[in-house]
Amino acid sequence: MTVLKTDLSTFNNDWYKPGKSLAYRILWYLINLCFFRSPFPFYGPKRFLLRLFGAKVGKGLIIKPHVSIKSPWRLVIGDHVWIGEEVWIDNLAKVTLKSHSCISQGALLLCGNHNYKKTTFDLIVGEIMLEEGAWAGAKTVICPGVRLGSNSLLTVGSIATTSIEANWIYQGNPAKKLKIREIKY
Repeated sequence: MTVLKTDLSTFNNDWYKPGKSLAYRILWYLINLCFFRSPFPFYGPKRFLLRLFGAKVGKGLIIKPHVSIKSPWRLVIGDHVWIGEEVWIDNLAKVTLKSHSCISQGALLLCGNHNYKKTTFDLIVGEIMLEEGAWAGAKTVICPGVRLGSNSLLTVGSIATTSIEANWIYQGNPAKKLKIREIKY
């Protein structure tokens, strides 16, 4: 049996279009560095900058310091969304954060991956969605193509490689259904 190996010299993702010109992306990179990835604490200017660079942002967004957003033009945020410290939104594809969803500190939303089955290590991208009231706990990882259902919870340190059902708590690597999420007054 012949065993093929990864050959990164053959990698080609010319098909992928980042969506904006190189100058626009460089400008966003600098804005992201100065206002989002920094200790800059003020929400209002961050909301303004996200909108300026094409994000759709509802009212009441809380976005903490040290957040990294790759492509705001591929970001849709509902009302009263919370984004914690050191969150990384690597949105090579569209990311939708519906109203009242929460991403806790250190979470990674990864819209891109590579096809390990091909010698060319092709880029794979998929959209991510957090439905209304979904909560991605601290240090979680959400992989390409994953949807967190309404009022679901991905617990601390868990990795969602597939979509998560509404109203359930998921835990582990890969995340498995644990129990119903009961929300009380």
